[in-house]
Amino acid sequence: MYIEKRFSVMDRQCLIVVFSVFLAFLPQGLLASTNDAVPARWTVREATSHALRHNPDGAIALERIKIADADIRAAKAAFFPQLTVSAEYGRTNNPMYSFGNILNQGMFTETIDFNDPGTTDTLQTRATVQYRLYSGGHDRAALEAAGERSRVAEHEQAAIRNRLEFEVVRAFCTIVQATETIGARQSALEAIEASLAVARARFEEGNLLHEDVLNLEVQQSRAAEQLILARHGLSLAQRGFLHLLGLTGDSVAIETTDNLGQEIPAERDSSRRPELAAITATIKAQESLVRQAEAGYLPTADAFGSYQVDKGFELSDGSGNSWSAGIRLSYTLFDGQQTGAATQRAEAQVRAAREQQRKMELAFRFEMEQAALALRQEEERLKVTDKMVASATESTRLARLRFKEGVLLVSELIDTENRLTEARMSHTLAAAARRIAIADLRRAVGLRQFTQGD
Repeated sequence: MYIEKRFSVMDRQCLIVVFSVFLAFLPQGLLASTNDAVPARWTVREATSHALRHNPDGAIALERIKIADADIRAAKAAFFPQLTVSAEYGRTNNPMYSFGNILNQGMFTETIDFNDPGTTDTLQTRATVQYRLYSGGHDRAALEAAGERSRVAEHEQAAIRNRLEFEVVRAFCTIVQATETIGARQSALEAIEASLAVARARFEEGNLLHEDVLNLEVQQSRAAEQLILARHGLSLAQRGFLHLLGLTGDSVAIETTDNLGQEIPAERDSSRRPELAAITATIKAQESLVRQAEAGYLPTADAFGSYQVDKGFELSDGSGNSWSAGIRLSYTLFDGQQTGAATQRAEAQVRAAREQQRKMELAFRFEMEQAALALRQEEERLKVTDKMVASATESTRLARLRFKEGVLLVSELIDTENRLTEARMSHTLAAAARRIAIADLRRAVGLRQFTQGD
């Protein structure tokens, strides 16, 4: 009762403070699951951010960076001394080994029979340290190559990120286009149905042939078919959008009025592409591998030292300690041309990487020019389709009035309705294509789709 009374009079603000402290000490993974909640309606920025966190390609690129970092740590191991410890126990009656055990354990006497010293045992524990003083540049070149491969992985991640952002923007614009297409098809169907109602009324009055009514019914069925296809296209676009986001489902809601707000790049230079930075780092890594292979022509030098403890049980109180230290110099006089072949292979890889770099530079410049021309085309096309829609809308309005008054043929009305639908479709396609062209141009010059911090 006392506890319940104390809790019942506790101040509400204290509860809020306690709950806030509890949230502060929660594991970050639990809080992240709330931040990754799927919104009811996606904006394009929310979609790109979610895709970067959950698309498998992004996760694969991140793991490749971790692999490259592990390679760097492995290469750095060559610059540290190697320390090993070992223990061994054995028994023997072999004269040579038994005599050696007696000497190591300090138990030699003049009464020992050298031909038959008897059975001995030994427990040996040893600690050994070794450090490579000089490797001909092999280890330094390996570390440099690993560092360049790490930079390659980082640039490849940036390239995947840019490509993924573009794909999300394109999928988003495709959904907007499909939604507007459904609207245009629906309007066309409603207009045909209204004209069909007028035609049936005129047919009942004897002012229209049955053949004309049938023509309008055929046009109505065709418009309904086009609407079905448009809805199917929207369904496919939505599924593709969810796939990019690493989600499953068959439908998605987006902010169709969302203004992408992407700036058109003023500088048309493809040299900022992360793919080019990656191939440059690849070339540097290959050059380091050439130096690593050439190290086989040079000697190596190692410093070593060890300390050993011998303990015997067959001979009472037999024990002894010993140490050894020195420097080892090694040089391979002939390795069957293995070093030469490795060097030749590494040099060929450098030349191939440089040609790949030149190929990518040409391809990316062409991509940028294509994207720039596509944007110019869609901007001009959008201006034309604006006028086209305005003219077709007014022409269709007048045609419907004339048909209602009985001074316009059905075939002429159908042609007018088709021209209006085609004009609306062309305008919808041009608007979506312009947004996609801007996104593609930003990708082609190596820019992200949205300025960070917006």
